[in-house]
Amino acid sequence: MTEVEIRTLEGNPMNTQFLLLAQYSGKTIIPVQEVCKDFFGHLTLQKFLRKHNSGEIDLPIVRIEDSQKCARGVHLVDLAHYLDKKREEAMKENNAMFGR
Repeated sequence: MTEVEIRTLEGNPMNTQFLLLAQYSGKTIIPVQEVCKDFFGHLTLQKFLRKHNSGEIDLPIVRIEDSQKCARGVHLVDLAHYLDKKREEAMKENNAMFGR
């Protein structure tokens, strides 16, 4: 990729959302089980939910109903923002490590 292509990709705020739309076949709400499996594979679903409920994982979870047993998921836009934020943090850490 050329420098211009990289800048274009990085400057496009829809890029992560677009990729997630493709990955999840256009779903708006992604089941929490899928998010856990795809992005937190080192955690069980119960551990993921525990970390979320304790505030360690700052990712809004949508409840489809008021019931405790209802389906839960993550809105695609929220997941994209979470991933972009984590990428920014990683870039800052990497740049600091290499003196950029």
